[in-house]
Amino acid sequence: MQTDPLGDFLSSIRNASRAGKAEVVVNYSRLKADVATILKKEGYLAEVTPDLSTKKPTLTVAIRGRGKSRAITAIKRVSKPGLRQYVGSDEIPSVLGGLGVSVVSTSQGVMAGHTARKLRLGGELLCTIY
Repeated sequence: MQTDPLGDFLSSIRNASRAGKAEVVVNYSRLKADVATILKKEGYLAEVTPDLSTKKPTLTVAIRGRGKSRAITAIKRVSKPGLRQYVGSDEIPSVLGGLGVSVVSTSQGVMAGHTARKLRLGGELLCTIY
C-alpha cells in the first residue's frame, strides 16, 4: 500500500475550503510547506505557519475566503505515486487560460508553473489549482 502525503494535504485544503473552515492543521513536511508557500504567494491561502517546536511538527494553513467567495475552487493532484508526470518547460500546462496555477517540482526547488516556464525548467508536475 502506497501513501500520498501531498495528496492528503491537498484533499484537506480542498475539503476545508468547501466546508467553509478558516484553517487546516496538518503534519509538517518540507514539500507541504513549499507547496503551501507557493499557494500563499499566488493568493489562494491567507497564512502558512509552521510549528517546529513540538515533537510532531505541524503546519497550520489559513484558507482565504469563505462560502461562495472562497479563493479555491478546485485542486487536482496530477503526479501520483503510482504514475509520476514529468513535463518539460514548454509542456507546463496553463491552468484555466492563466487564471489558475500549476505547481512544479524542479531541480531548483518547488515553484509555480509560470515561474518554471520563465526559468526554462521542467520537472514533476505536482498539482493544479484554480
